[in-house]
Amino acid sequence: MEKRAIIVHGWDNTPEDGWFPWLKTELEQHGFEVIVPQLPDAAVPRIEKWVPALAQAVGVADEQTYFIGHSMGCQAIARYLEGLPEGQKVGGAVFVAGFFKHLTGLNNNLDERRVNDHWFGTTLDLGKVRAHLPKSVAIFSDDDPWVPLDNQDDFRDTLGSEIIIQHGKGHFSGQRDKTFQIPIVLEKVLSF
Repeated sequence: MEKRAIIVHGWDNTPEDGWFPWLKTELEQHGFEVIVPQLPDAAVPRIEKWVPALAQAVGVADEQTYFIGHSMGCQAIARYLEGLPEGQKVGGAVFVAGFFKHLTGLNNNLDERRVNDHWFGTTLDLGKVRAHLPKSVAIFSDDDPWVPLDNQDDFRDTLGSEIIIQHGKGHFSGQRDKTFQIPIVLEKVLSF
């Protein structure tokens, strides 16, 4: 059975942004089929649009299916996994700059507040997520302007993720943080 990797972009991103094209190429060279879906209305992400779009891109997930998410993409992956049928497992996930607790540094405009309130105001059962996710790694930066380090607690304590904290990588965003490759992400996916 072929290994598949699903790379899930974040809020206001596209599959061509940052380190996604590099990771796609690298994983393909290691024999993965790689899918990097464009999720709808990325500037104003909504759970009821993103999760079905992700599910459609994935098709049938199995233990050869691996997820890599960035920022809001980590939320989308978790919410997708939460809805899988009981007993169905995926191979693993690498979460980059993910969050379940809170975000900081948002502009106080109405659109950003609405997106923030929408995602944090919609219940997510991380226990259910873990039941489908045997292995995961969560990677953070010590100077991320939006994702404070206390977001690691849920990943470590509830999802059982290995926690990696990198120094000075910001939000791991392409242009903004000059992040076009993240070797540790590739290494962790391959280690699964």
